[in-house]
Amino acid sequence: MSNKLRSLRSLTCALLALVPPSLVACAGPSKAVLGEAGSAPNAQPPVARASADTLSLERIAALRGVGAAVISPDGKWVAFTRSMPRKPGVDDDGGSWSELWLLERASGKERPFVTGKVNVSGLDWLPDSSAVTFLSKRGDDKSTALYALPIDGGEARRALAHSESIGGYSLSPDGKRAAFVSTEQEKAGLKKAREKGFTQEIYEEDWRHNRVWIGTLFDESAKPRSLALTGHVHAVRWSPVDARLLVSIAPTPAVDDEYMAQRLIVVDAEQGGVLAKIDNTGKLGAAAWSPDGARIAFISAADLNDPSDGRLMLVPSTGGKPSELLAGLEGDCTDFAWQSPSALMMLTHRGVWSTFDRLEIGAGATVALTKQLVATGGPVLTSVSLSNSGMDAAFVASSPKHPPELFTMSHGDATVARRTNSNPWLDELRLAPQEVISYKARDGVVIEGLLVRPLDEVAGRRYPLVMYVHGGPEAHHSNGWLTNYGDPAQTLAANGYFVMHTNYRGSTGRGVAFSKLSQGDPAGKEFDDLIDAVDHLVAQGWVDTAKVGVTGGSYGGYATAWLSTRHSGRFAAGVMFVGISDKISKVGTTDIPNEEFLVHALHRPWEKWQFMLERSPIYEAGNCRTPLLILHGKDDPRVNPGQSREMYRHLKLRSKAPVRLVLYPGEGHGNRKAAARYDYSLRLVQWFDHYLRGSGGEMPAWELDYGLEPKADAVSAPAK
Repeated sequence: MSNKLRSLRSLTCALLALVPPSLVACAGPSKAVLGEAGSAPNAQPPVARASADTLSLERIAALRGVGAAVISPDGKWVAFTRSMPRKPGVDDDGGSWSELWLLERASGKERPFVTGKVNVSGLDWLPDSSAVTFLSKRGDDKSTALYALPIDGGEARRALAHSESIGGYSLSPDGKRAAFVSTEQEKAGLKKAREKGFTQEIYEEDWRHNRVWIGTLFDESAKPRSLALTGHVHAVRWSPVDARLLVSIAPTPAVDDEYMAQRLIVVDAEQGGVLAKIDNTGKLGAAAWSPDGARIAFISAADLNDPSDGRLMLVPSTGGKPSELLAGLEGDCTDFAWQSPSALMMLTHRGVWSTFDRLEIGAGATVALTKQLVATGGPVLTSVSLSNSGMDAAFVASSPKHPPELFTMSHGDATVARRTNSNPWLDELRLAPQEVISYKARDGVVIEGLLVRPLDEVAGRRYPLVMYVHGGPEAHHSNGWLTNYGDPAQTLAANGYFVMHTNYRGSTGRGVAFSKLSQGDPAGKEFDDLIDAVDHLVAQGWVDTAKVGVTGGSYGGYATAWLSTRHSGRFAAGVMFVGISDKISKVGTTDIPNEEFLVHALHRPWEKWQFMLERSPIYEAGNCRTPLLILHGKDDPRVNPGQSREMYRHLKLRSKAPVRLVLYPGEGHGNRKAAARYDYSLRLVQWFDHYLRGSGGEMPAWELDYGLEPKADAVSAPAK
């Protein structure tokens, strides 16, 4: 059944009924915050909340988007997943559902294939394009299985099942078998003991490794067999021409090994022997066989100290040392696909933009010709899938006007064409303008960013600013869709804020050299770039210096804590999420200590105790006058929640600044469930409204009105 849009008026009434009173009420002019001497000129008048034609927090919680998109081998169809958020306070709490949809490329018609309370992943096609294959847990399945659904109708048929969930798979050239990744079975004795209450965890010892299994499709009597490979398998790709497998494998299941120690090998699918080893180094991304099986292309780091997998590499399938195809590229390869045995199609992020390029491969691993098919300035492309002919492509892309959607392109087309509209109601809302900002840091380095301007900006007036800092730091902001639960940029802009997204040094998208500029200097020039961004916006006459806030998660949370303490006089409010406060204890409590050492710190804490201490926000806690809201998932393995507890306790003991700590049970390094995401958004906006637009002073009430009465089912956008 297709999506239908209720009238905007009825939708607005339903949504406004759920907006907490603290967000609906008009805020008065900001007052001085914690010692700032008086209000700045051009103080803002009250701004109405949750306007009928703007993007409210409730609408952010309802946003849908395209996840993966895979074109059929014959190019006639595109299978794609669409995320369907749960309704906070209405549905059983959890992450978004993932539905399977199908687009007929010629007509542009889309139809739902597997919808409702489902989770679909791992899209692919049978070689003859007759059926979509996918992973899901359906019916009486005890674990995730592989299914095939014919495009001409009928029910999905279970193609392959296993005692443990199938984590990823690749079909043989004839479509009769699949190589898949699954966890080794638990020993019977251990399973029995666990059932009797012996549930102790032996930290970093009681792992179960992932193995490669070979299974026959549509034959439940044939049990899958495993290959005896040493290590923990992350992915497998079947050769397009024979019985070889390309396997990425790490020594252990440790996340640190997943990041830094994955290596590529070629394996015999029949006997399980290793046929070739590839000398890749550092972080590893996607990998794929050439159509003739002679070569392998993959995305990886340039070296062990490269923070990101952004280099496109090529190597013979017989193994050896790979060659970088575009050495010195001031950008990052984010995805690719083989068009022919001698041509690759590559997605590249260049600064805040993306491009789609065709590379002709000459003798050896040289690039004979590069042709740009989609230039910068359009939607930001994040994935690509090609038909067997290489003449038709499917993409996932976003723009400042919409979240990720399905796009297609065929040979001869001038550019990509949008094919889906997952949020038709979004077209009737007013969105704040988003523009690219470039400025020089204090040492002359050119820094880029994206600025979301106040929706109804009045020329000559200064506005509050929220600086949103991305994590990583090996990440970057692109000029696509920015708004989400942790970065409600459009909601803030509709309420009279500037929102700045800075690609500070250490960010990706500008090549290896730029991404290494922050190494060995935590909270140094990288965070000075953020202060310089504020100064640039102030110099333009846009921003009120007394009303600057900062927020971000992970490394962005570290930046928030640092700017709220070391540079407290510059920031009137901060919202820190899953952030770092103690650089010494962080190393002893994270699951990626080697990754942090190799691509960020470049030294261990015991080599520079004092330096690491002085680059920790807790060291500066006594200087804090910035009201700080701290939020963290209680089950975060990356940045232990103890980091937030340390920050909170140091501020309570050494500072008079308002501080609040909010912990989310069951959440990890970022919130996944609908209720926790919605709560986070509400608290962030409440905090900034109180300290940047409101009266400031004592903290706002910790209790929130989630608007669950009387009609909780009106939180989301129209249902199908």
